[in-house]
Amino acid sequence: MADTQILRVVAQKRSGHTAVVDGNHLYVWGGYLSIDDNEVYLPSTEMWLYDMDSGVWDMHLAEGDIPPPMSGTCGCCVNGEMYIFGGFDDNGYTDKIYCVNLRNGTYTWKKINSKGSPPTPRDKLSCWVYNDRIIYFGGYGYKELGDLNDSSIFTVDEASWVGDVFLGWNNEVHVFDPSTVTWNEPDTTGSPPAPRAAHACATLGSKGYVCGGRVGGTRTNDVYCLDLELWKWSEVLWHTACLGKESEVIVFGGSRHDLLSVDTGHCNDVLVFQTQPHSLLRLCADSIGKNAKMLQEQLSWLPRKLGWAIQKRISFFAPAGKLN
Repeated sequence: MADTQILRVVAQKRSGHTAVVDGNHLYVWGGYLSIDDNEVYLPSTEMWLYDMDSGVWDMHLAEGDIPPPMSGTCGCCVNGEMYIFGGFDDNGYTDKIYCVNLRNGTYTWKKINSKGSPPTPRDKLSCWVYNDRIIYFGGYGYKELGDLNDSSIFTVDEASWVGDVFLGWNNEVHVFDPSTVTWNEPDTTGSPPAPRAAHACATLGSKGYVCGGRVGGTRTNDVYCLDLELWKWSEVLWHTACLGKESEVIVFGGSRHDLLSVDTGHCNDVLVFQTQPHSLLRLCADSIGKNAKMLQEQLSWLPRKLGWAIQKRISFFAPAGKLN
């Protein structure tokens, strides 16, 4: 089969964006890029999709109550919907929350008019999902640290806020129990990461991973793991980290320079941290993808659905600009 030239679009380099994983796709929204010493927000109408099987990007235009272009918002995925909270736009820090369905193909945004007292306006925070609840932690905003020593939780099915998010740079571990709305601080051992901000976190089973961030005036790309049963640290980008379908941590974008100055060191790399052996099906698909030319005749023997999956892996391993 002759080589075919194909044009592949790729999400722009960026920092301060939101990224979540649903199914076999990584969804990327927002952020900013430095152009001629000016930091420019990327279009909020664009939703970028990265197919983790084929390694191919695609872009869809969103509809509905589209959030303003911003950076530093906090995003997560709950039952196929991406929720974003906070961030920094042309008007400053925000405390608005929006959601968009990732599965119906329309990408229609909806602004949520929540009840209760939401966290104060802020950006650069993190969150986790537990039992259809979103737990927010940290961030940077107008108030002083002493005024923000609290925690916030948003209940998806009730669209309401309860409680008050701890703000500050530290390397402490705090566990929030959504069922009792209480915090506790476990005693950890090992070598913890240095205090930091603008980092990314992901949880895989009983292991929690901290990736990169800003330590004082220096950016770092280190990775630390916390055993959530033994509470022991071990050492293993403003980027995002998401959980993939085979227990992989997927990191996209980020900056290499100081966040407090004009940052021109954005990137659009997709980095994958493998945390456990791949399945037999994945290993076979990767082997075929790497040897597609040699196995071209046998590919026609595969069932249609499996054949499509294998074609994605072939695309993933194909040289840039070519599909063998």
